[in-house]
Amino acid sequence: MAHKMVITLVYRVGYRRASSLYSRLHSTYVKRMRYMCELKDNDDACRKASNLGTFFLFHNYSPLLQEKGNMLLAPKLNAAEIKRILEKFRQSEEKIEDSMLVGCSNECRPYFALDLGSLERSALEAELNGSFGEMRKAFFQLEEEDASLISTAQALLRWHDNNQYCGKTGQLTVKNLAGSKRVCQSSEIIYYPQMSPVVITLVSDGSRCLLVRQASFPKGMYSALSGFCDIGETLEETLRREVAEEVGLEVESVSYSASQHWPFPSSTLMIGCHALVNPQRSKININKELEAAEWFSHGEVVKALGRNPKPSRDKDDNLSFWVPPKQAIAHQLIQEWVKKQGPVPT
Repeated sequence: MAHKMVITLVYRVGYRRASSLYSRLHSTYVKRMRYMCELKDNDDACRKASNLGTFFLFHNYSPLLQEKGNMLLAPKLNAAEIKRILEKFRQSEEKIEDSMLVGCSNECRPYFALDLGSLERSALEAELNGSFGEMRKAFFQLEEEDASLISTAQALLRWHDNNQYCGKTGQLTVKNLAGSKRVCQSSEIIYYPQMSPVVITLVSDGSRCLLVRQASFPKGMYSALSGFCDIGETLEETLRREVAEEVGLEVESVSYSASQHWPFPSSTLMIGCHALVNPQRSKININKELEAAEWFSHGEVVKALGRNPKPSRDKDDNLSFWVPPKQAIAHQLIQEWVKKQGPVPT
């Protein structure tokens, strides 16, 4: 009896600790989201927050990066540093209000992005002890959280530059402080930042998976099949249409995996799925959008996952194919398929 009481007590203590941890984590997340919502809705609150926040800097959409050993960092500057730089380059402090809110820390310290493309690049890089690098390099080499913030920032900066006029009246639109919307003061139409949905699909016939190449891909790289959603389509309809159009196959079943914001070349939402086709009707017939499409065995895909993401040659001097790096959702889909197939046959 005493033994049962001890077990019950230990269980209750463990349950309370786990519940308390969940509550704290949940509470922190809710607090962050509501704080972000307030900053998006209230210009005065956002203006005050910018004085306490930190800033990612860009130059014509290229993020400020610093190298630290083998690591790549995206430095965050506080408001005082931003004001000092603006003063040094003879810019008004009001330039800060061109920034975009892109997130906040667990402690509710807001993150902003500011593009200083109007300033001389080399002088700015010397002042900041860094360089404005390519978005693709940043996305694949930064820590996951910073890569996500940087890609969000670039997408917002680009969207605002491309949507300065109202599509109905032709009048200038005005962004709110957070950058979460633009408003035409003449028509009162509100424009919100948008991204295009893209379905990316790993097709399988049960024992093999289909990987494709576009001419724009790096040499030797194969990936999952993808395509933009058309107006009026569901995700399933887009997936089936794209598979039929690009490789001439008919999908029998679909399952959802995950999604990812993809900033190349512009802001898209990659919706990752798996699709199954009948192995008896798996003959490929590619269209002009693709350079190649091939069925690969479990073992071949496992070897490709182990290769570096760059062209290499095998023992027979043939170019060994490789797959997108782990930061890409295509890599996740391929990994999922490999695990589902089980151990590699020997």
